[in-house]
Amino acid sequence: MNDVGTQDKTEPKFDAQAFAMNIARAMESSGQALAAYLKPRETGEVKDKPPSELTEVIKTFSSVAEYWMADKDRASDLQHKMGKAYLDLWGSAARRMAGEAEVKPAAEPSPRDKRFQDPEWKSNQFFDFVMQLYLLTTQWAHDLVRDAEGLDPHTRKKAEFYVQQITNALSPSNFVLTNPEVLRETLASKGDNLVRGMKMLAEDIETGRGTLRIRQSDPANLEVGVNMATTPGKVIYQNDLMQLIQYSPSTETVLRTPLLIVPPWINKFYILDLRPEKSYIKWCVDQGITVFVISWVNPDKELGKKTWADYMKEGPLAAIDVIEKVTGEMKVHTAGYCVGGTMLASTLAYLAANRQQRIASATFFAAQVDFTHAGDLLVFVDEDQISALERDMEESGVLEGSRMAMAFNMLRSNDLIWSYVVNNYLKGQPPSAFDLLHWNSDATRMPAANHSYYLRNCYLDNRLSTGSMVLEDTLLDLSKVKVPVYNLATREDHIAPAESVLYGSQFFGGPVKYVLSGSGHIAGVVNPPAGGKYQYWTNDNIKAASVAEWMKGAVEHKGSWWPDWLQWLESIDAERVPARPVGNVLPPIEDAPGSYVRVRA
Repeated sequence: MNDVGTQDKTEPKFDAQAFAMNIARAMESSGQALAAYLKPRETGEVKDKPPSELTEVIKTFSSVAEYWMADKDRASDLQHKMGKAYLDLWGSAARRMAGEAEVKPAAEPSPRDKRFQDPEWKSNQFFDFVMQLYLLTTQWAHDLVRDAEGLDPHTRKKAEFYVQQITNALSPSNFVLTNPEVLRETLASKGDNLVRGMKMLAEDIETGRGTLRIRQSDPANLEVGVNMATTPGKVIYQNDLMQLIQYSPSTETVLRTPLLIVPPWINKFYILDLRPEKSYIKWCVDQGITVFVISWVNPDKELGKKTWADYMKEGPLAAIDVIEKVTGEMKVHTAGYCVGGTMLASTLAYLAANRQQRIASATFFAAQVDFTHAGDLLVFVDEDQISALERDMEESGVLEGSRMAMAFNMLRSNDLIWSYVVNNYLKGQPPSAFDLLHWNSDATRMPAANHSYYLRNCYLDNRLSTGSMVLEDTLLDLSKVKVPVYNLATREDHIAPAESVLYGSQFFGGPVKYVLSGSGHIAGVVNPPAGGKYQYWTNDNIKAASVAEWMKGAVEHKGSWWPDWLQWLESIDAERVPARPVGNVLPPIEDAPGSYVRVRA
């Protein structure tokens, strides 16, 4: 009996044969991944050429190198500093191998760095050495850029960004043999994790038609119109660029003034209508608001010549005309998210210049009208890069959604790229179903003419806030916009930084309420009251020189900003009328969420 008990406690022996077979299977799947990559290139569907970004990387790093190589003493000091750091690391590793108990590490990861949280990164001498070597090298690379005093601010920003991307990619956590967690899993599963991972890799390259499209969410039970974007409504109008959705009322009375939401066309509108418990649109309907939403088309080459002015005329202006016909109301409340907010602001200025009073109020969700402090995306914006992008778009007529998606993911590459590479392809763990990340991967294309106008007039030349943007032969001036504005920023936003939104508040000519929400570009906006998450701050001083100064006089409120916004909206016009059924005036075209939103890039 004791013998049986001893046998039960014996750890299973490593099965070399099973391991070898799984490695062979993983190699076979990696061959399928290579075939999926090559097939569209052999058929001519994809034509490889050096990415334009590579030229920028080389130019930027050449500027850094020129600074250090221009002075022999400076270069020598740099080499000495790096050499000393490596010697210190080697010395501490040798003392630890000799049995010294308390050895101060030469470098330590940030407590918030999720890559090195496995205990073996510190308990195992090999992995500890590899981690510290990586961290020292990373710090040295960042110092190269930080201490290069001759760089202009834009080149420095690009160099910092490129260094971050390269060092993130070369992290030892991204490789099987230098990631203790992955290595343990590989040995424990006899390599089955790599079989599953390589199979997913092949599938993701095939899905991307020859380009790796990293899956961030399991698409099971995440279907638009079935599990997401389910708020009842009808498409009541459509043109080449958009479908207009009117949502069915859920209350007996509604606010007299309807609401038009202008979402970004860089992504799809259902970020505001995810699952019912997260849906801003459903919440608005349940508060007694008649809600209309623009659902932008996912454009193809035929729409490549559509301009910013076309998007304004066929988007919000066309929608306002339809809403007037359906409700009889001359004015609408409006809300614009991200670039949809920038479009809304230019529309407000256009209407003001033409003395048309069609809008009762404007709400902006993480949207910019001034791009002085536009954040990390400025890395991609200068004359050379925009010209290169325009040449790329000239043939196809559009910017592929995958390129914009990758640009956004690179802003947080450890979280949105490399963590999925490790979990999906090395650990063989498919991601869980997550509506927000499913939406994030549902990218859209952009017409070349519209995107070029946006990059040049907003990011490059900052024309909207300076009063030099021209639409339809009309010079736009935001100071002529007198309607009340609710300007929401999010505290951790990498795309529309809170600093940028605050500064932009000063250019409107009417009353502006600036509100700062906790979290980032998405979670700070999509924050339903029932969730009880985050907080928001209010302060009437929109002339503050910085967010830090603004925060000194701000009042913190727990939970969602949505009820505060509703109170603000009702302060403008609280009159209520009987609820408006959908389809009484214009015959519905189809059920919400419509067909435009279902077209995948």
